[in-house]
Amino acid sequence: MTASARARIELTAPLSFWGGFDVETGIIVDASHPQCGESLTGRTVVMPGSRGSTSSTGALLESIRRGTGPAAFVLDGPDTVILVATHLARLLYDIDVPVSVG
Repeated sequence: MTASARARIELTAPLSFWGGFDVETGIIVDASHPQCGESLTGRTVVMPGSRGSTSSTGALLESIRRGTGPAAFVLDGPDTVILVATHLARLLYDIDVPVSVG
């Protein structure tokens, strides 16, 4: 696998960052998720969107602060959880996590 392939991961299902993702390690831990066991740390995450409540925003923000979160997102459509977390990361921690919505 090339470095660029490792730097990008495509999730085939929405992910809950609260309970489905380990903030300390950056690994998907939701046993029912198709990419369970994969690390998102430092990767561009292509995904349809997130699922779950707004507590996912806090979990994603904490992973970004710790350095265990994704480096960027490519989303199928707008996602409040991801957009708010990445916006707060920029405002609070001066960490830029680009988001592309298309």
